[in-house]
Amino acid sequence: MKKTLLVGAFFCCAGLLYGQTFSDAIMMKKKEICFAFMFDQGKWDQYWEGNTLIKNMNIGTFTRNTYMPMIAYGITDKLNILLVIPYVNTESTGGQLAGVKGFQDVNIGVKYEAFKKDFGKHRVSALAVAQFGTPMTNYLSDYMPYSLGLGTQELTGRIIGQYEFNKMVYLRGSVAYLWRGQTEVERPYYYANGSYYTTYMDVPSAVNYQAILGGWLLNHNLRLEASYASLNCVSGDDIRRWNMPQPTNKMEVTNAGFFAQYYLKAFEPLKGFSVMAAYSQVLEGRNMGKSANIIGGVTYQFTF
Repeated sequence: MKKTLLVGAFFCCAGLLYGQTFSDAIMMKKKEICFAFMFDQGKWDQYWEGNTLIKNMNIGTFTRNTYMPMIAYGITDKLNILLVIPYVNTESTGGQLAGVKGFQDVNIGVKYEAFKKDFGKHRVSALAVAQFGTPMTNYLSDYMPYSLGLGTQELTGRIIGQYEFNKMVYLRGSVAYLWRGQTEVERPYYYANGSYYTTYMDVPSAVNYQAILGGWLLNHNLRLEASYASLNCVSGDDIRRWNMPQPTNKMEVTNAGFFAQYYLKAFEPLKGFSVMAAYSQVLEGRNMGKSANIIGGVTYQFTF
């Protein structure tokens, strides 16, 4: 049973979204609104038990599908509000445990462009983001990797800096701290570097770093990006061979990815629409699956 309950990569999902998101430098103008819908499929058949990579022979290939409707709105040119409501379903090709499906955590945030200045062909900008997430349903968090999420409230503060040359090539970096609270589980006792007689588990907070190299092509209709990101919990315990994984585990992940977005400006009936595609691969991890993710989506932007 223990080998069938392995932690997944769902905890970093919010940091891997694309388009007008919590971690980019794109801003909606005043009264502009952008609707987006994205699909993210992650698969893995290996996981890290602590720092040891192990092939999972009991549940076969694990799959997590995430459907992500999103809305971004420009309150002013420098202040945007964003809302994301993910729907998740999980499954595996082997084992005796069933996957689950349902709404995960609603995430709402505000993005503020604190600084943007041009120096000839050079542009420098800085942004700040505050984001809050909380479970939408009373899902079971202590059912990894099948669980929809971590089942806790999360408050994120993020700082973003971007340098752009000639409005064509840009380099962006961001750092964020994710504060997490407690999750309630359906057992009165658990072990996490000590014995706890309670139904509440402390979910470790985390630090997220991202580096993006991007550029514009085809008269600013095509945006391409290469990304490198990491998310590391600041505390927590390792999966033990005599114990099943749980939300208290110290999760770490480093991944690289590629992203493309094409704006359909040249096609009058589709003006305002864009299509997106992305791929990411977990390179290193701790207490989680070695996941490969394929992402696709569409956006529609207009003045409200």
